Amino acid sequence: MSAAPAPAAPDGRGLRRFLTERPALPERCGLCAAPVADTGHRHLVDTEQRSLVCACPSCFLLMERPGTGAGRIRPVPTRCLTDPGHPFDDRAWDTLRIPVGVAFFFRNAALDRFVALYPSPAGATESELDPQTWTAVLGESVLAGLLEPDVEALLLRRTDDGCACFLVPIDLCYELVGRMRLLWQGFDGGAEARAALDTFFAHIEDRARPVGTEDRP
Repeated sequence: MSAAPAPAAPDGRGLRRFLTERPALPERCGLCAAPVADTGHRHLVDTEQRSLVCACPSCFLLMERPGTGAGRIRPVPTRCLTDPGHPFDDRAWDTLRIPVGVAFFFRNAALDRFVALYPSPAGATESELDPQTWTAVLGESVLAGLLEPDVEALLLRRTDDGCACFLVPIDLCYELVGRMRLLWQGFDGGAEARAALDTFFAHIEDRARPVGTEDRP
């Protein structure tokens, strides 16, 4: 008797449809389990677990108090900044040797070093970052001096129009990673992923404000 054929593997369209059409579980606070809004709620960083935690307004306010959480749980800020006085160009990008068009950098306090990550079909992929290269390219910038460890990142993008650098909340970077993982198709991501990337950065550009004298170290 012949063996039954193996079931066909689901294609990317079916996976995306399943992820977008299945009933969504209600979001809950990672500390007290209270329901939180599906969108617009704040996040905390668990620095030991290296994870983002959804937070209800009460728990977020509690974690903002100095000394709360023993330094392990840190609230994610909301500010987005640019620094027109420190332009980021193609030469700087080439020096960093970033293999793709988007990457983000944050300081891991536990490791006491900067980590470079970029979105990929597999999620956030780490890229080797030489500390001396980081210092030469970005270490002296105002945005790097303002960067809060673990909860903020420098988000970089390179397009045909040039390069851009933003200081953003770390949760925005992982939101971008999730979008790219869900939408990515083929070798270059596909038209849907590229359109989502353009929309995401248009939102960042609208939200970001130039760093002012009050923000400088």
